[in-house]
Parts: sequence; C-alpha cells; structure tokens
Amino acid sequence: MLISPAYAQGVGGLFDGSSAMVQFLPLVLIFVVFYFMLIRPQQQKQKQHRVMLDALRRGDRVVTGGGIIGTVNRVASAEEVEVDIAQGVRVRVLRSSISTVMAKTDPGAAREAANERGSPRRRGAKTPAKDKEPVADEPDKA
Repeated sequence: MLISPAYAQGVGGLFDGSSAMVQFLPLVLIFVVFYFMLIRPQQQKQKQHRVMLDALRRGDRVVTGGGIIGTVNRVASAEEVEVDIAQGVRVRVLRSSISTVMAKTDPGAAREAANERGSPRRRGAKTPAKDKEPVADEPDKA
C-alpha cells in the first residue's frame, strides 16, 4: 500500500457541502460587486431618463441623439415630439431619441410672457395703456 487510508479519505473533500460554498463565494461576491457598481446605477439612470421624457412640454430646449439642438414646439403623441431646429424648420422626432433637456420652461413664466407681449390667442385681451413720462433732459415747451 502506497497511500495511507487517512490521506485517501480526504480526496472526496472537494465536493462536500462546506468546500462547495467556499468555491462559489468568490462568484457570489463578484456578482454583488457588479450589481452595485454597474447594474443598479444603470437602472437608476434609465428611470431618470424615462421621467425626463415623460415631463417634456412645449418650450423645452432639447438635444436629440444625433446632436441636434431644438425647442419642443408640440408634443404630437406619446411617442413623437415636434421640435423647432431653426426658424421655420420643424421636425418630428421620437421621444426616445431625445438625450437631454437643456432648459426646462417655467409654465407660469411662459404664460406671463405671452400676456405681456399680447398673445395672438387672446385677441380680446387688453393691456393697460402706459403713460409716457417726460424725460428730464428735454426742456418744457411752455
């Protein structure tokens, strides 16, 4: 007998329960690291992008996936948006192709600006007449 009986009994130790756990522990740790370093941040970024696209409204300055900068003119449907990229040039793009929103419009500020310049939709709206104040440098003609 060249091999002692005690040594021969230890050969089956690679496949018993405790040794198998020790072998799979590095794989489990690698998966946990990948989840917290790669998978979870990517899911959060996708969720933020989806929320951003759902909040698109008229007047937002956006950048498309192709790098075109424009202003949202109209939300055509759940999948499409009309974007003004130049004066008189309007294109329809998919919502999913919008990569970032550069500037969000404040709906209250946009409404006030439209009221100040006399929005064409409110044709009957009257603005108060402004009195012309005399300029101090001009001499009175009396």
